[in-house]
Amino acid sequence: MKTELLKILRETDDYVSGQELCDRLGVSRTAIWKRIKKLQEEGYVIEAVQNRGYHLIELPDLMKTDEVRSWLSSKWLGKELYYQESVDSTNTWAKKLAEEGAPNGTVVLADEQTAGKGRRGRTWKNPKGANIAATFLLRPQFMPEAAPMLTLVMGLSVAQICREMGLDAWIKWPNDVVVSGKKICGILTEMSAQVDYVNYVVIGAGINVNLSVLPPELKEIATSFYLEKKEVFPRAQIIARVIEVFEENYEIYTKTNDLSQLAETYNQMLINHGRQVKVLDPSGEFAGVSGGIDRSGRLSVKKEDGTVVKVMAGEVSVRGLYGYV
Repeated sequence: MKTELLKILRETDDYVSGQELCDRLGVSRTAIWKRIKKLQEEGYVIEAVQNRGYHLIELPDLMKTDEVRSWLSSKWLGKELYYQESVDSTNTWAKKLAEEGAPNGTVVLADEQTAGKGRRGRTWKNPKGANIAATFLLRPQFMPEAAPMLTLVMGLSVAQICREMGLDAWIKWPNDVVVSGKKICGILTEMSAQVDYVNYVVIGAGINVNLSVLPPELKEIATSFYLEKKEVFPRAQIIARVIEVFEENYEIYTKTNDLSQLAETYNQMLINHGRQVKVLDPSGEFAGVSGGIDRSGRLSVKKEDGTVVKVMAGEVSVRGLYGYV
């Protein structure tokens, strides 16, 4: 009932009478009053006026399941939704749930992440109450070699929502979303698989939303929604939209089990596209001009001698010739 009550209050510009809420939710006035009191205790500013009803004045910035569900209209992704105030890593938590039999489309969320995972063993910390830490659990019906490309599907989805929210967002291949040349989202995909069968895939995204202060070592390479727009964004709305858009992109992806139908859109948002880059390969660094991705998610890089190299995510890192992008 809480989810539906939040939807009604948020989507109504004026007061909603207690009787209308009773009729729409099929409960008593007492039940409505108790639920309103509970919402007020959680930080929702709700005005109650006799003979007029209830009016939602202000939303707290919460990531709890009922708040996210009140924004969410996906078909299957996020129907199983879990939230904890603090976890070490949402990916670790999602993998534990996967091993326990959690279904395809499960989404886990945390308000704080103390030991989040980054690419190549790096950590990704998520301070309490400021950002989004989310992991999607999928049980796809394709071969294991198709799973790494889901990192790019997530990157595209997050970048699209950043733009929807008014940010000039771009994708830095393969797993970062950037705004103003700085990282606003990092993505990590992990898989449990047999030789010819995927048990499950977890895709984690850490999105900087209402982070207002960055440590000195990150000021030149990271940013947030708040730092870019100087306003607080509802994190529940953002992650709900990411869930919805990722679901759409994932369904397109699984029609062919490659990026053939998403590559054009992805390349239009690729900040590396057509620029000088430095490829950090374990076998040796080299420079070249970045092209777009192909259907397998490989990045084309044209070296100075005219040779075109197809760079595979997971094997190398790509940087701008003179900096991060």
